[in-house]
Amino acid sequence: MRLMAATVFLGTALATAGSFAADANKEAAPAAAGQKIATEVCAACHGVDGHSPLPANPHLAGQHADYIAKQLADFKNNTDRKNAVMMAMAQPLSPADMRAVATHYAAQKPRPSVATNKELVALGQKLYRGGNAATGVPACAGCHSPNGSGIPSQYPRLSAQIPEYTAAQLRAFRAAERGNDANQMMRMIAARMSDQEIAAVAEYLAGLQ
Repeated sequence: MRLMAATVFLGTALATAGSFAADANKEAAPAAAGQKIATEVCAACHGVDGHSPLPANPHLAGQHADYIAKQLADFKNNTDRKNAVMMAMAQPLSPADMRAVATHYAAQKPRPSVATNKELVALGQKLYRGGNAATGVPACAGCHSPNGSGIPSQYPRLSAQIPEYTAAQLRAFRAAERGNDANQMMRMIAARMSDQEIAAVAEYLAGLQ
């Protein structure tokens, strides 16, 4: 009886361990796939750890996975967000690939950054926190959160982003060259912003933690 009980217990333990191992493998597979794609496809422009070496390309570390995956799909479709380089990069990726690489970058830790222009930072802080009532520009913090971390599945993380990239995207929204914002919200907001306001918000976000 003792031998039988021990055998049953061992069998149950092995089965449980096998189940845990299988679950772990399922979780590890997408993570490994995401890192592989990041290394082979994305690293030159965005870094394996999500920190871009070039001011024209955004940092992706800590960005929400849903947001990254949506941008990749939009680039691949080449409709509401057009970029020849990103379209070429996204074309071979399946939805599962997009989700895997998005999850990889979302798991990377963002590096602290600093703003360098004090005058622009002061204006940027005012706009980010309170908007501009005179021109109908709402506070950025309302959607992107006070610390710039955004809201998963809805609004992207903006803190510690490269200011040149942030400003370029706001100008693209203003010119309706980028149209993958929900309900045209960013196009309407950016259309009311001056060049100075765009530069100021971008500079403020570069140092926001």
